[in-house]
This record gives sequence, structure tokens and C-alpha cells, in this order.
Amino acid sequence: MSDIRFSGYGGQGVIRCALIMGKALSLFDDKHATMTQSFGPEARGSACSSQLVVSDERVLYPYISETDVLMALSQEAYNKYEPELREEGVLIIDEDLVKPGSPRADIELRSVPSTRFAEELGNRIFANLVALGFFTAVTDIVSPEAMKKAVPGLVPDRFLEINIKAFEKGYDYGCEVLAVEGAGG
Repeated sequence: MSDIRFSGYGGQGVIRCALIMGKALSLFDDKHATMTQSFGPEARGSACSSQLVVSDERVLYPYISETDVLMALSQEAYNKYEPELREEGVLIIDEDLVKPGSPRADIELRSVPSTRFAEELGNRIFANLVALGFFTAVTDIVSPEAMKKAVPGLVPDRFLEINIKAFEKGYDYGCEVLAVEGAGG
């Protein structure tokens, strides 16, 4: 079982991240997933998070108390949710928006310039799909094929192609990071 928290501020597509991954896992990767979400009353610009519980068996309790994987796309989200990350958990941050404090030796820190990559693709709004691609590459939770199949219907049709490109950009970057690590450098 994996407990995952996507976090950032309203407007970054944090809720959509959990929706896409939950759909990918449940419909295309033969897993079970439940999602919960929380966001401030202001919606856009306020803190928000979505939580996903993933299991090979039915999920009996949909809430998380400790997180196995935390994706933090804003400094506020990192500050709020990083303490809930389990020992040996994975922390994924947008390296241009989040400056982690003193590094914890008991977690795996992964960083991706998701907003910068999204801007290179034409709009920072695609940063969530870049981050999801990176997440998919550096964790072994969901397959890239399932993720790409899950995107249609959860993003506007006119932006489907660019969202898939954003996912692939993040995924390719994650694979490059793992290859460099595997080569010892």
C-alpha cells in the first residue's frame, strides 16, 4: 500500500494530479485507489492537497496520516506536509518553487524543474503534468502507459496533446536522473 499526497496552491492542478493517477491505477494498472482532497476557501492561490491511497486490495480507509510519497509544488505545501513524510519516504519538489530546509537523512529527495519545463512548453499551467511524469519515472507506483491513458477526459480536449507532451517531458527527465544515478554520477 502507498499513501501519496500531492500538494501546492490552488490553480496548480494538484487535485487533478490525484484524479489522473487514481484513474490510471484503478482503470489501467489493476490497482485500487481512493482520493480525498482539501483546499482553502479562496481556492485559487490558497493551500490545497489531494491524497491518494493505493493498494493491490480494496482500500478500507481512505485517509492518510503519514505519507509515503509527497509531491510539493509550493513552499507553503512543503512546510506544512513534509513533517508527515515517513522515514524512507520520497519527497518530490518543484526545484524552482520549493527550497527544502535541512535535508533529512531518512528520506529520498527528488527535484524537478516542472514549472520551468512547463513554461518552455508554452504555459506554466502544465507543470502538474510535468511533475506527474517525473513522479511516474522515479517511483514504481504507476505505469507510464496507464498515466497517458488516464489523461483524456481529465484535461480539456484542446489541451490534451500538450498535456501528454508535458507528462512525457517530466517522465523523460526522471528517466535521465535515474540513468545518471545508475551510472554512478
